Amino acid sequence: MKALLSAYDKSGIVDLAKGLVDLGWDLVSSGGTAKAIAEAGLPVTDVADLTGFPAMLGHRVVTLHPKVHGALLADRDDPSHRADMAEYGIEPIDLVVVNLYPFQSDPSIELIDVGGPTMVRAAAKNHAHVGIVVDPADYDVVLEELRGGPLSAATKRRLARKAFAHTAAYDAAIVTWFDEADEEPLPPTVHLALERVQDLRYGENPHQTGARYRTIGSSSWWDDVEQHAGMALSYLNLFDADAAWALVHDLGDQPAVAIIKHANPCGAAVADTLDEAYQRAFECDERSAFGGIVALNRPVDIATVERMVAAAQADLVIAPSFEPGAIEALQAKRKNTRLLSAPPPTVERLQLRQLNGGFLVQDQHHFAATRADWRVVTQRQPTEAEWADTELAWRICGWVKSNSIVLVKDGTAWGIGAGQQNRVEAGLIAASKAAGRAAGGACASDAFYPFPDGIEAAAEAGVAVIIQPGGSVGDEKTIAKADELGVAMVFTGERHFLH
Repeated sequence: MKALLSAYDKSGIVDLAKGLVDLGWDLVSSGGTAKAIAEAGLPVTDVADLTGFPAMLGHRVVTLHPKVHGALLADRDDPSHRADMAEYGIEPIDLVVVNLYPFQSDPSIELIDVGGPTMVRAAAKNHAHVGIVVDPADYDVVLEELRGGPLSAATKRRLARKAFAHTAAYDAAIVTWFDEADEEPLPPTVHLALERVQDLRYGENPHQTGARYRTIGSSSWWDDVEQHAGMALSYLNLFDADAAWALVHDLGDQPAVAIIKHANPCGAAVADTLDEAYQRAFECDERSAFGGIVALNRPVDIATVERMVAAAQADLVIAPSFEPGAIEALQAKRKNTRLLSAPPPTVERLQLRQLNGGFLVQDQHHFAATRADWRVVTQRQPTEAEWADTELAWRICGWVKSNSIVLVKDGTAWGIGAGQQNRVEAGLIAASKAAGRAAGGACASDAFYPFPDGIEAAAEAGVAVIIQPGGSVGDEKTIAKADELGVAMVFTGERHFLH
């Protein structure tokens, strides 16, 4: 039996080689892998001795030869294949162990592997006769099975599937690298290669199966999340925590808290201290906060814990860290609450949403326009204090499902109206939740007001400033209504629908 070993990542390769030699296998290798095996005192044949050709073109051509690929691709049940092998002196290779140049970690032309993927695909295609191993985690499993005899058909099929997934991910990474160097906002093709990294309690509902996947060869902030307490995570825990974590990190440099319920903020606030920010966020909508996701942008201290245990049960709390004693204090009162510490969120280049038979693709949600781009379109100008509320209201509004209206006063979103079919009803919900607490503050709308009735609803809630994108054919009428009511109005020139 013969094995060909060619591994960029040498971890475990010598132990595997020794195990194969102990089982009576002959080894073929080249370059650094052959050197590592030989230095361990194990017999190994160089690929150059097998093919009769040395490595050439700066090691670009080593294994691309019929004596390698004929040995991998031959169907040993086919008499004509056996005849060709005999005629050209090709000896079969029974096991291939390959891992590829680490393109994802250091992309460059020289790290685009050619010989490695070619061997992997050849062996995987012919997995009825050849075992293919691309993951060092499989070395011990393969050795153990070989000690009892040949690899089973099921094992070879599993390894072949893994091998094709490996080369698919490798090619996808190369295509993505080309795309990132181009100036096109959206690439002509999108190539996804995902690996399952986290099984979840269930999917969106208990009768559905759910898991978290990530791009093969990459990582995200979710991979560095640590769960300290509480039940196992479900699909919606991750979905809502992702939204909460993004929002709370978008609220500026002050201590901030966001509470999410069913993918929508039901509370958000900034304050001088974290415990005060939490209390205000909770008081935005105490009823909806029950069973919500709480995100905090500062380490959770005991003062904040005391506020939390006196308030509503949260399904999940996510923060950068927990100060000593905070986890134990929360566990004592909220034993089922999941407590997560996490690094700051990262942003993917593209956002994908599945449709039947395809995907919608766009660049990620972001705020392009800044205050410098905004225009005050009314006679009345906001005061500096009102500007602070206006900016915060606009920021929060962009993270609320459309149609959305957000009412903010003194750093707190007292009223959030989300996901309504018309803007007036979203405003009425926000005003009802605010219950007068946003008087003198700001109202943000994620899209323009088509009619003056939305301006009237905002004024009835007592706000001093309205911020909206503008751009409606009815802008003149809404500006006139704001002037009539003595309300300042700001146009951002940028819509923020979120579905």
